[in-house]
Amino acid sequence: MTEDQQDKTTALYDEHVALGASMTGFGGWLMPLRYTSDLAEHRAVRDAAGLFDLSHMGEIHLTGPQAGAALDHALVGRASAIKVGRARYSMICAEDGAVLDDLITYRLGDEHFLVVANAGNAVRVARELVDRAAGFDAVVDDRSETTALAAVQGPRAEEILAGLTAAADVETVRTMRYYASAPATVAGVELLVARTGYTGEDGFELFVDADRAVELWRALLAAGEPLGLVPAGLSARDSLRLEAGMPLYGHELDETTTPFEAGMGRVVKLDKTDDAGAPLPFVGRAALEARAHSEPARVLVGLRGQGRRPARAGYDVVRRGLNGEVGAVVGRVTSGAPSPTLGYPVAMAYVTPEVSAEGTELAVDVRGRAEPFVVVPLPFYRRS
Repeated sequence: MTEDQQDKTTALYDEHVALGASMTGFGGWLMPLRYTSDLAEHRAVRDAAGLFDLSHMGEIHLTGPQAGAALDHALVGRASAIKVGRARYSMICAEDGAVLDDLITYRLGDEHFLVVANAGNAVRVARELVDRAAGFDAVVDDRSETTALAAVQGPRAEEILAGLTAAADVETVRTMRYYASAPATVAGVELLVARTGYTGEDGFELFVDADRAVELWRALLAAGEPLGLVPAGLSARDSLRLEAGMPLYGHELDETTTPFEAGMGRVVKLDKTDDAGAPLPFVGRAALEARAHSEPARVLVGLRGQGRRPARAGYDVVRRGLNGEVGAVVGRVTSGAPSPTLGYPVAMAYVTPEVSAEGTELAVDVRGRAEPFVVVPLPFYRRS
């Protein structure tokens, strides 16, 4: 970002300031880092509910008779197979198979899809979709600037949202499946409700016109406060997603990483075929096909700390030496922090395949000291 550029603000910026939030730059946006304390906001989401402003995310619509086919070409997944009202996690990759962004694609109608991109990648994803949809009977419409997005996450999310939902739509909200969406009226505002999330808890995302965001935000806070809901910032969102083993672009995913290294090979649909049964070309297919059956040079794993000192992003993962000394480097931490829910440090890291098996004892170089960690399955936390 150049000196004359400033972080953008969401439609809810003044609400965050009024609530006393500490603001920080993230993905080109000025966002709330925390309102009270990281720990209090994290625990509120695990125990009751948290309210997040996600309006920095990108919302890119594709419409037209070949919108699904255009996305099949643009993404590694099979968007055309998504049923109306459902959603799917996918990735957009470069020709060499590197991940440009991870996405959620919602099918809103037979010829209408919504692609949600990460904040820092939204402009690039929109541009790539325009380029990749060329030649298809489809229109790409980036509505990121006019769309706000709020999320209610936590075990009481359904109760809070249902209490604000119009009577005709309450059953739709209560029976909505995971990775599904539907239009609804909430607090008198017409919007799109989705049941996805990034915290490991039940929860909903509310896509709303930016000019109605403030009234929706205030209504959610007022209705949720008696049930334990609090506004939550980026810091709690990051510790929650880490416990849930969910990747963050720029940490677990980037342009040096393929879906296979990240343990996400399942989202790459190499069995995509056209109407004649021939392999369907998509951007990155050749490179990903070549990697699909070969052992990656590194593997994403979970690490559980056996001491109290946390690993942090960028720290080296090493073989565990005797007497606490630092051994040979075998990987690098991508995300790490103390887990408020579990009570011990957790981390995600890329390591070489020979040390990636569950139960392998490793260490992390924390300022010259080999702190003991052990390889464990992801996620670290699962809601009951």
